[in-house]
Amino acid sequence: MAGAGVVVLASWSLRPEGLHEQGNPYHSRAFLTAYAALPDSSNALFTGSGVCAGCHGHDQAGLANVSAAGEDVNPTDQWMSSLMGNSAKDPFWRAKVAHEVAVNPSHQLELEDKCTSCHAPLGHFNAHHLGETHYSMAQVFQDSLALDGVSCVACHQQAPTAGNAFSGELEFDSLTIYGPYGAGKDDAPLQQAPMQLYTPYQNIQYGAHLDGSEACAGCHSLVTHTADMEGNLTGQDYVEQATYHEWLNSAFADDGDTPKDCQDCHMPLVDGGVIIASGQASLGPRAPYRKHILVGGNAQMLEIMRDNTELLGLAASESQFDSTLAWTRQLLREETVGLEALQAEWVDGLGTLTLEVENKAGHKFPSGYPARRAWIEVVAKQGGDTLWHNGRWSEGGFLHGVDEGGLDTYEPHFDVISQEHDVQVYELVAVDVTGAPTNVLERAAGSAKDNRLLPSGFSLDHPVYDTTRVEGQALSDLDFTENAGAGKDRVTYDMMADLPLGSNVDVDVRVWYQAMPPRWVNPMFDVQDSTIQAFKALFEAQGAAPELVSELSLTIPVTSNVQETSLTAAGRLYPNPTTDGRVTVQAPQHLANGMWELYAPDGSRIAHGACESRMSLELPQVRGTYLFKAHGSGEPWVQRVVRR
Repeated sequence: MAGAGVVVLASWSLRPEGLHEQGNPYHSRAFLTAYAALPDSSNALFTGSGVCAGCHGHDQAGLANVSAAGEDVNPTDQWMSSLMGNSAKDPFWRAKVAHEVAVNPSHQLELEDKCTSCHAPLGHFNAHHLGETHYSMAQVFQDSLALDGVSCVACHQQAPTAGNAFSGELEFDSLTIYGPYGAGKDDAPLQQAPMQLYTPYQNIQYGAHLDGSEACAGCHSLVTHTADMEGNLTGQDYVEQATYHEWLNSAFADDGDTPKDCQDCHMPLVDGGVIIASGQASLGPRAPYRKHILVGGNAQMLEIMRDNTELLGLAASESQFDSTLAWTRQLLREETVGLEALQAEWVDGLGTLTLEVENKAGHKFPSGYPARRAWIEVVAKQGGDTLWHNGRWSEGGFLHGVDEGGLDTYEPHFDVISQEHDVQVYELVAVDVTGAPTNVLERAAGSAKDNRLLPSGFSLDHPVYDTTRVEGQALSDLDFTENAGAGKDRVTYDMMADLPLGSNVDVDVRVWYQAMPPRWVNPMFDVQDSTIQAFKALFEAQGAAPELVSELSLTIPVTSNVQETSLTAAGRLYPNPTTDGRVTVQAPQHLANGMWELYAPDGSRIAHGACESRMSLELPQVRGTYLFKAHGSGEPWVQRVVRR
């Protein structure tokens, strides 16, 4: 493996072969300077992005690829700094392929062939088109079109059957380009001549699939074959990611209440029409036109790429990566998660905060690659003193109370949180055949946890629920499952601190997202492969800090239930919190002849009886938040009580 790793590392600094020739009539001197790193060669099935950039790059005349507002929206520049455009040069992807091969070296051909189908499609599918049975990473590093990543024709040459196959099983039509225009008599007719003159493509067609989510389906749904700890295939399959199926099981699907395709968020529309080819102004503007920013949530990798363009052999500039980073953060902070405080009070030493977290995306959040996670941070302060800090993280992206156990442990899903070290983490936890958490994708045999926030319209009865399942303790959280269709979860925080009456507590709530958590990535670094170690250096230099997704701040006044009026009429449970488990209950007068029940932190009923005007109860030894409920005539009386 060491020898193969040296080749991988060296390949980062190589420029692709097949650069522009001076004689191309659609390439000006300025174009050659701006896009020299893009391949304009062809193989048996595809052409490189440099061919497309000749007309669909920056127009020196300022006429084409410019919005009505004067913004340069040429697809080449926007795509160049996207993760799609750099998918074959992604150092984490390369390291992860090397990691999978190191674990199961006898599966190298199959693993590399599968991974290149989505990350280096122009090389992979051309090889299979020519009759090769496998396409390797070694071939990628010497193939300029493979290094072009998810290039222009990886989408625009997809056959109309897109959406019917997954796991990188894509179909492409030779010498045919599909686009979103020319659908009917009201559209301006397609102009074949420019493409036929400057490219090998002789057939230009309208393709409805290009403007629909099915164009994304083939790679954004991946099922892997499970291997046991000795590398033997078990015959099981595992759904590693199912973003497209999550969209199908949402209100955003074509048959949903609020239809919206992947492109509506990840390729937003430009106001007005756009002339789409330089030197072809006579063709007139086309509408609708989408930006090719192709952003998701992985700002972490974009920063690594921006800061290492020469080392990684990237064509985009630092400023282009900065633009893509800005678009990525805008998407995360404006269109991903909503946050609302439904209840906020601080009574008799107990602060209670109930949050509602809403998923605004058209799929689970987080979605895609299974390393990704999000969590809630809650900080309560009075003056300069921190009273409660849940979800605290360090500069290196280390999540306190969660990451101390490394990959071997993980947080359960919570409905009520009463300890600072218990954190609500939204994530997928894959486990191997022994039931242990794993970051080796080929060893994934099941999911111990999947409490990722569900999209609006999600149904536990949907035909694709088998690929979009909820797993673990979230299934028993009614706030999570009953809100499934609304795309929401509720979490209650019980914070203990005796504070002066009339004072205020300031609370800050934040939702964080992390694409490559250290606890998930670090176990890879035990493998002494140069590709993995090269990524380790980049990863540690970047710092792995999470991205802010949503936040709110509020002020909670400190009050008391103890009034000079009759305590018997109002009802009281004290002390709360309790350190020894002993509490006294004075039930409200209207429930004096009713019944009472006591529920444990896991939701199970552990005691019940007839109400008395004054009762003494002793809670179990287990720390946490218990629920006391008294009911009879009139409204029930419900109190949470915390055992420290």
